[in-house]
Amino acid sequence: MKCRICGKKAVVCLSHHKLALCKEHYPQWFKRQVLKTISEFKMFSKNERILVAVSGGKDSLSLWKVLVELGYKVVAFHIDLGISGFSEKARQVCEEFARTIGSPLIVYSVKENFGFTIEEVVKKLRRKDYCSVCGTFKRYIMNRFAVERNFSAVATGHNLDDESAQLLSNVLRWDLGYLGRQFPVLPKSEGFAKKVKPFAFLTEKEIVSYAVISKIPFFDEPCPYAREATSPVYKRALAMLEHEMPGTKLRFYKQFLKSAKPLFEKEAKKEVKLEKCEVCGMLTSAKVCSVCRIVEKVKNAESRKDRVS
Repeated sequence: MKCRICGKKAVVCLSHHKLALCKEHYPQWFKRQVLKTISEFKMFSKNERILVAVSGGKDSLSLWKVLVELGYKVVAFHIDLGISGFSEKARQVCEEFARTIGSPLIVYSVKENFGFTIEEVVKKLRRKDYCSVCGTFKRYIMNRFAVERNFSAVATGHNLDDESAQLLSNVLRWDLGYLGRQFPVLPKSEGFAKKVKPFAFLTEKEIVSYAVISKIPFFDEPCPYAREATSPVYKRALAMLEHEMPGTKLRFYKQFLKSAKPLFEKEAKKEVKLEKCEVCGMLTSAKVCSVCRIVEKVKNAESRKDRVS
């Protein structure tokens, strides 16, 4: 198959776009898609400071590189979760990539800031919902950091596979609140930074193709605690449909945004009374936010252990 633009040998074939491109023209097409999404949803301008969440994986490192090459003012932000044999490698990949592309990186250590790692939280509290605890801390940390340092937005590498899988999950549970909020942009509000997803319409295949062609040395090891995650199940179901009917994921997500999301927005806009957490001061629907409650439980568990010993 030949590249549609220059006629050279194509290295990427995108069935749902009916498009084949060579290794020279594919990255150009990829960056145009990102720029189109940023512009269409008014995510941010080149005068604003953007905090890019990076894990070391293909999505976040590709997003970091693309935004830097497009001329945006970005600062990468990596959260070191302290997972044995995993976090050290992910952090090293991010630090080396920062030096390679000459872009600033901030590393936030959960251990240094909270006194314990996410791994220790789960073990001390004997919880099985590792992904839930990890996600709660990551969202809290990213939001607080962005708000306190006045970043215009937090950009994440969520892709079309992520968004369509989340949508399928929300539909099967008929979670009206989440259906009303799911969007490539979550606007800024009091106590909450703006969240954006420039890769929302790009598939995992398209991103990994860009990463490989661009020689991005991404971290490809799965989290050892990711076995409990349910999103891979929804992704496999959608992958089967995509194989039989190319473009299914894109149609599913785009048509939801165009036709269905407005029907659920009223539910999402129902006022939830928020107040400042009595411990950290961040806005929450309870007197004490979920992160501070977890921290208190860990401290109590450690105190009981010390008394026993």
